[in-house]
Amino acid sequence: MSSEPYVVCIFRSTRTDHSGDEYEEWSNRMDHLVATMPGYIGHASFRDDATARGVTISYFQSMAELVAWKHVPEHLEAQGLGRTAFYTEYEIEVADIVRHYEWTSLD
Repeated sequence: MSSEPYVVCIFRSTRTDHSGDEYEEWSNRMDHLVATMPGYIGHASFRDDATARGVTISYFQSMAELVAWKHVPEHLEAQGLGRTAFYTEYEIEVADIVRHYEWTSLD
C-alpha cells in the first residue's frame, strides 16, 4: 500500500441462499471490473460459509474515484441484485486512511 493517504470501503454482508452460481458469476465480474477503475489500489473478500457473513475491503486513491466506481452502470446492476436476490442485509463504511505501515518477519 501507499504511504500517501487513500480511501477504504468496507462492505459487510450476509448472503441469501439464492443461486450460488449466479452470485459467483456476478462476484467474479465485479472483481475484474473494479480492477480496471482509475484510482483502484486493491481489494480482498472473505466469507464465513457457516454464517454466510462476508466482508469485502476495497482501496482507492481518492474519494472521487471510489464514488466513480459506485456509479458504474454494471456495478449499479450488481447493487440492485444484491438488494433483491443476493443479500439479506449489508452495511458499508467508508474511511480515509491517513497512515499505513507494515512489518514482515525475516523468517
